[in-house]
Amino acid sequence: MLDIKFIRENKEEVAEAIKHKKVGLDLDYFLKLDKKRAELLQEIEKLNSLKNNLNNLIKESKSEDEKVKIIEKGKEIKAELDDNEPQYNKIKEEYEDLADKIPNVISKDTPIGKDEKENKVIRKSGEPPKFSFKPKDHMELGETLDIIDTKTAARISGARFNYIKGEAVMLQFALAQFILKTLTNEKIISQLAKKTDNPSSKVFIPVVPPAMIKSEVMKKMDRFSPIEDKYYLKEDELLLAGSAEHALGPIHMDQVLKEKELPLRYIGYSTAFRREAGSYGKDTRGILRCHQFDKMEMESFTLPENGLREQDFIVAIQEYIVSQLKIPYQVVSICSGDMGKPDFRQIDIECWIPSQNKYRETHTSDYMTDFQARRLNTRVKRDSEKIALVHMNDATAIAMGRILIAIMENYQQADGSIKIPEVLQPWMPGKIKIIKNIISR
Repeated sequence: MLDIKFIRENKEEVAEAIKHKKVGLDLDYFLKLDKKRAELLQEIEKLNSLKNNLNNLIKESKSEDEKVKIIEKGKEIKAELDDNEPQYNKIKEEYEDLADKIPNVISKDTPIGKDEKENKVIRKSGEPPKFSFKPKDHMELGETLDIIDTKTAARISGARFNYIKGEAVMLQFALAQFILKTLTNEKIISQLAKKTDNPSSKVFIPVVPPAMIKSEVMKKMDRFSPIEDKYYLKEDELLLAGSAEHALGPIHMDQVLKEKELPLRYIGYSTAFRREAGSYGKDTRGILRCHQFDKMEMESFTLPENGLREQDFIVAIQEYIVSQLKIPYQVVSICSGDMGKPDFRQIDIECWIPSQNKYRETHTSDYMTDFQARRLNTRVKRDSEKIALVHMNDATAIAMGRILIAIMENYQQADGSIKIPEVLQPWMPGKIKIIKNIISR
């Protein structure tokens, strides 16, 4: 959430964010509510102070008449409190509800636009492959090679579930090993930090986080709504994680970190769960948009002045990963109308999908400034002794299903086999270089 002082002092900037992120909220009304709330709170505090003074005067009074007068005055004050407190509580409740809806402001380099059609391509890398045959989509490849099975999953679990089998499983865990090696390699991290003018070459700490998160914590993360897209265990007040960052973001909740500890960088591996509400009829074939998928996510906590450079550094990591896999991609600046409510700036990477003849989103990088840290109460004690809120970034390292699709389709051969990217081969059992048709295995 935004600091109320910031909202008051930067009304135009906040109003622009509300407008361009398409949040239905009247900022003028909110600020009037804030003023009334502050006035009532001040009056209640004044009355409570008077009440406390009167209690002391009663104890010190030397005559009965004096005591009676003080008691009568106390009754008047109590009557005023009885009138003001319900008003204040009602206004406070509405104020807090509206404050939760105010989005983060938008970076100056974020494109202003209504939807994904107005996202801006920053750069491209690699040429889409040219096949001497008609390329198959990942499902045709996966079913022929017996490495993806959605039909059995539909009978067992329903639509938008899948079985990943055989060499595809080996490939997925090879990807995991590749990511862990990359993000814990000081030489690689140092090179990418230098490239993006990032002051720190700290490596990432691997984490396997919980797959369930308390609803109150998800609200602090501003990831509770829209609840329609979450698997919500209401009886237990728990939500199934939709990404590892949902559990990594609160890892330092209610803590004061030391300046020398930052940045703190984590790489989490988690199974993720999403209802995919509102996506009826969209990407129903295959494993692009599922209710359950595995994902590796980066989470970073930095000093405020380094937050933007940290995002640039993280995007450089994402580009390094995709480049090492030798998959054509483009880097996209997400426009105001397509970005998340907590985001100050969002950058996506889209990989080339031959069967669709277009780029599809495989990686997201979200810079939230102190928007999440404020409610999470994650702070840093500066060397100057000043306490400040940390700044937070989260980003995809690998969304397994989507990268499997990109690898399978870009590396397919005329006979229906799939080459294994060279960088992954060391982690494949027997260092296999190709996934072959069942008959020829």
